[in-house]
Amino acid sequence: MTLLQPADSRKSEADRFLRQGIEQHQAGQFQLALQLLQQAQTLYLEIGDQQGIEKALGSLGLACYSVGDYTEAIDYSQRSLGLAQKIKSYLSTVKVLGTLGNAYRHLADHPRAVEYQQQSLTLAREIQDQRGEMAALNNLGLAYKASGNPQGAIDCEQAALLIAQALQDRRVEGQILKNLGNAYYALGDYDQAIDYYKQRLSLAQQINDRRLEGQVLRNLGNAFYAAGDHKNAISYNQQRLRLAQDVGDLRTEEQALGSLGVSYDALGESTQAVAYHEQRLAIARALQDLRLQEQILGTLKVAYYAQGDYVKANQYTEERSTLLGLRQEG
Repeated sequence: MTLLQPADSRKSEADRFLRQGIEQHQAGQFQLALQLLQQAQTLYLEIGDQQGIEKALGSLGLACYSVGDYTEAIDYSQRSLGLAQKIKSYLSTVKVLGTLGNAYRHLADHPRAVEYQQQSLTLAREIQDQRGEMAALNNLGLAYKASGNPQGAIDCEQAALLIAQALQDRRVEGQILKNLGNAYYALGDYDQAIDYYKQRLSLAQQINDRRLEGQVLRNLGNAFYAAGDHKNAISYNQQRLRLAQDVGDLRTEEQALGSLGVSYDALGESTQAVAYHEQRLAIARALQDLRLQEQILGTLKVAYYAQGDYVKANQYTEERSTLLGLRQEG
């Protein structure tokens, strides 16, 4: 790529890099996306394409956000915002304000997070950008929840949900249902949290998204446990366990077994609880996860002491000490 190439040729190549960068970002290939987007930005700068530069900067900000580099995300997004406002690209402005708000939320700068999302929402409404309005309401809800205002979060998420349903956007609807469930959970209103989680579970099953289904089953198990309804907590965690076994997800299987052990322990059924923790230990050993093995051995040691099985308790105490030594050597 040289400056001697015709401007039209360089623009076509820049457009291609931009398109491929966005596609790679959507596919979760973030590092490759960053490389392609940076190449696009360089070419757009060479030919002075302001609109191209703005799009590349905005996409770079979003890609940096996706890899957790929030400072860089803010830097790219601020530059994109300045250009978008200069060339009056209002749709881009709505999106970039959202990226800025999300990045500041992750940096725990809650006032700025709320401020940028409110600006994004105001502009989206002014230009009648329904998708932008939905995204801004959803993001503003997350910012309010992070700042300790769950009721503000609920108000925003409910408004976002109405738009998602009107647009029949099931993916975003699922995200919003989760956010509503989480906000009510934070308020301690477990009945409402459970209601939204159940709606999300139904949606996940309709679209046959098993990964999402597993996540919601975990949310439901946690909510029922927090509400003191251990039988329902067990029911949903057993569903989660079966799902994890079906897809061969050992990590999720171990987590579901742990939740089942805790629920059975809360019901006073220590024998069943111990059986689940023993299954967890077998998985931790298969995964060769020393930290997890150490944690489970500690749980089993206490459980066997409580049952009066001192032989097992001492056996696991010794195993745990050996693991601690191995981890310190490592």
